[in-house]
This record gives sequence, C-alpha cells and structure tokens, in this order.
Amino acid sequence: MRESVVLRLAGICVAAVILAVPAAALAQTVRIGMTAADIPRTLGQPDQGFEGNRFTGNTMYDGLTQWDLSSADKASVIIPGLSTEWAVDANDKTKWVFKLRPGVKFHDGSDFDADAVVWNVEKVLKQDAAHFDPSQVGVTASRMPGLRSARAVDKMTVEMTTASPDALLPINLTNLFMASPAHWKKLADTVPASVTDPKERAKQAWDGFARNASGTGAWKMDKFVPRERLELVKFPGYWDTKRVPKVDRLVLLPMPEPNARTAALLSGQVDWIENPAPDALPQIKQRGFVIYQNEQPHVWPWQFSRIEGSPWNDIRVRKAANLCIDRNAMKDGLLGGLMVSATGTFEPGHPWRGSPKFQIKFDPNEARKLMTEAGFSASKKLKVKTQTSASGSGQMLPLPMNEFVQQSLAECFFEVELDVIEWNTLFTNWRKGAKDESARGSQATNVTYAAMDPFFAMIRFLDSKMAPPVSNNWGYINDPEYDKLAAAVRVAFEPAARDSALAALHERSVDEAAFLFVAHDVGPRAMSPKIKNFVQPKSWFVDFSMLTMN
Repeated sequence: MRESVVLRLAGICVAAVILAVPAAALAQTVRIGMTAADIPRTLGQPDQGFEGNRFTGNTMYDGLTQWDLSSADKASVIIPGLSTEWAVDANDKTKWVFKLRPGVKFHDGSDFDADAVVWNVEKVLKQDAAHFDPSQVGVTASRMPGLRSARAVDKMTVEMTTASPDALLPINLTNLFMASPAHWKKLADTVPASVTDPKERAKQAWDGFARNASGTGAWKMDKFVPRERLELVKFPGYWDTKRVPKVDRLVLLPMPEPNARTAALLSGQVDWIENPAPDALPQIKQRGFVIYQNEQPHVWPWQFSRIEGSPWNDIRVRKAANLCIDRNAMKDGLLGGLMVSATGTFEPGHPWRGSPKFQIKFDPNEARKLMTEAGFSASKKLKVKTQTSASGSGQMLPLPMNEFVQQSLAECFFEVELDVIEWNTLFTNWRKGAKDESARGSQATNVTYAAMDPFFAMIRFLDSKMAPPVSNNWGYINDPEYDKLAAAVRVAFEPAARDSALAALHERSVDEAAFLFVAHDVGPRAMSPKIKNFVQPKSWFVDFSMLTMN
C-alpha cells in the first residue's frame, strides 16, 4: 500500500519535470532530485542557500579558495582554488595578496586573470560599475561583509582590502564565484540600443548570462528550463585534470516534497535524491538503493528575535525552550536516525566548543520551573510565532520537525504559531531581520546555518555590527561581550589563538542560550547502486566530479 501511494505521487508530482532521456545517454547521466522548489540561480551567485552553492555554484564556477571535499573522515578545510596562495600584508592587515592560477579558461574560452577577479568583486560591491547586479548582492555581500575592494597588482596577482583586519577573508571568499567578464560583455552588447538605462541594460545582460552561463567550473551549462531542470555537462578543459568529471551529464530537478522525491527514486525516474522521506527508508534499502549520511557542520535552530518586546529577551525563556525538546525522540522516531542531537553549534571534542556551564538536554521539569519563574503557567501560556519553510536546502524536514517542537514546547507553557512560507522567501526574509515587515510578527526564524567556518557559524549572528542589512543577525542581538569576543576572532591570524577565541565565543553563546539548538544534519541522500566513487564529506557540499556510473 505504501509503495503504491509513493509511486502514485511520482506520477502526479514528478512526471511534469522528468523528460525522457535516451537509454544510451543514461549510462553517463546522473539525475538528481533536489529539495529546492526551483533551480538555484545560475548567473554566478546562487540563491536557495547552500543548496544553491552545492548545485549551481561549486559545479559551474570556482572561487579563489575552495573546500576540500575528498574525505568522508576528515573535516573539510580550505584549499587553493583559482588562487594558488595568499597572505595578509605584515604591515597592514587590512590588505591581502592572492596569487592566481595560470592557464585557467572560462567556458567561453576567455582567460581568467586579475582583471576578472576585480570585475567579479565589483559586480556585488561597486554600485557605479556597469555590470553591478543588486540581485546578487544579498546572497554574496552578507557572506563577506569585511571586503571593500580589489585591485590588480599584475596580470596574475590581486590585492584585496578589508574594512578592518579580518583573518576570515580567505574562508569568506569560497562564496565569491568567478563569472566570465568577456562573456557578460558579449551578452551586454546584444541588449537593444533602445534600452538606454544603464541599470536596465545590466539587468538584461545578467538575465542572458543566467540562461547561457560561463564560469571556470568542472561542469558547464547545457540546457536550462527554469523551475523544471538544469542540465550540466563536463568541461573537458577544466584546470584540475584530476577533477574533470567522470560522467557526461548532471540533470538537476527541483522536487521540494520528500514523498515525491522518494517516489521518483523508487520508480527509476532519478538516480539520486536529497533528504529521502524517513518513513520510506526501509523500502529504499530493500530495493537496493544506497543511503549516505555523515555529520555535517550544520545546525537546525530557531534564531530568536532580541528586539524590544520580544519574549526571548528573558534568558529563562530561552533556556526553558532548550530544555523542553526531546531531541533523541525526534532523531529516533521522526527522522529515522538521520540527525545528530544539538547541544550547541559545536559538540564536545570540537576545538571551538569551549566549556559551557549551561547543559542543553531534555529536562522538562526544569523547563517548566524556569517558565514559572518567568511568569507563565498551564493557564497562562507564552505565545510565540516562528517563521519556517516547507522545504529547502539544509532545512531537513522543516514542517514535521517544527510540529514536533511545537508539541514539545506546549508541555512547557508555550503556545507556538508556525508561519510557513516558501524557502527562498524565508531565506530572503532572513537578511531583512526581525524588525522588517517580512517577519510578519514572528519572534523567531527557522533557517539552518552552516558551521564550517567561524563567520558562518557564529559571528554573523552574534556580532551587533552584523545586524541587517549587513549580514544575518536577524534578531538584532546587541551584547558588548559578544562584540568583544567576535573582534578577538577577526584579529587572530594564528590558528591556536583563533581556536581559543572561538571557544570563548561559543561558550558564551550556549550559556546565554542564543538559539534554540535542535539538530545537526547528516546530509542524507539516497542513490542508485550504479553510482560509484561517491564521497560523502563532512560538509554541506559534495564533489560530483569523481562519480562514475556502471
């Protein structure tokens, strides 16, 4: 019965987006069902959170630095990408010098050089540049808020300047993808002369670029149908010969509903799905499909509003919420084991963990005690509203998980209202902040966050200078101690000093119950046994280049 329902869903929800692929081509084609409701933007700076980076960023494009995704056992670290080496100026730590990789070509055949790097920095930072694109700013500038400018020292050397000393810049630059200036200029020349407004001309050129992209990545665009599919083919001229793709084609398909994704896999319409439906795992395994998972540097939280009047300004309320969730029950029951219970952004054993005094665990009696002290009871519940999505990126299974949290908190004198919106809208709202009308009165937002680098893990949320529109301090946290600790991280250019500063910052974030810490994702994906040589790294990202198909 379960199988027939799932397969029926496949016919209804998936057939519209799965086009027939000739049998001969399938041997070298990997078809992937994403959790996104649309194809992430293809013009160089993806939307859809890190699912966008995974599928249309790290595939078609490269950054100056990139993540090492070669190991399932070791943490992903920063390695050279389009830059072979970099260093901060010993006399002025607001300046960095990056040496570029020689001989790199864009997909259109043009050369990658220092001028291309400057052009890509200016596309999101220089508002009077002819190619400036405000649509790419939000998903880029907030991820590298310290960067101010770039200049070409010579053909293969770039100097970048930050607003203040920033030891995290090389990590931030994994998010700046290099698009082809020559290709963009060619498309700009095709904009009709009747379009005289420079901003509109730039917009039309970028629209054309999104339909006909050119980066330096291992994969290049072949076919693109918005909301339906993106087909990428291997780029034989990729600069890293070891990572020239081993299969011919990736077909990326938006499938936001987990049962529809699972149905597509079971019926043979796709070879790989992100986040399979947990209750279908036994059936998936029985059919011979392979389940991959690995603990990721990732947190599934509620991020609290700290603006005036927010109930989360009371630390007793924040701690009570953290003590009222039975995370192990969520893991073993709701998610079929596909999560790690969160007791902070980093778990014991991590160098950035520190030694928090507040222990996040399931203790509903202590939670109710704290709520009583705060003035709430079974007859006087605290009403809170949380904004979340129905699917998307690292959101895991947001509706069932939030309903679990909603029911759990009801036992501790909370009355939770869920405001469910589309994932990309939620992600956009995240950058606007709790004071913006897009929050619709919510006192918390449920946007998962990456924790593989210090800025993404903590600073963008806890530093008061990162409040909107600068970055993702959605709740407007304003704590001088957080600011002091975050500043110490930014000037810690030596690894040991940086680890110590980060441990202190994380320790305080747990002791202050800065978030409702719920889960760490394990990035579950199910795929055909025909797919070989796949590595599931400890990262949000994967390397599609090494895959083979039997």
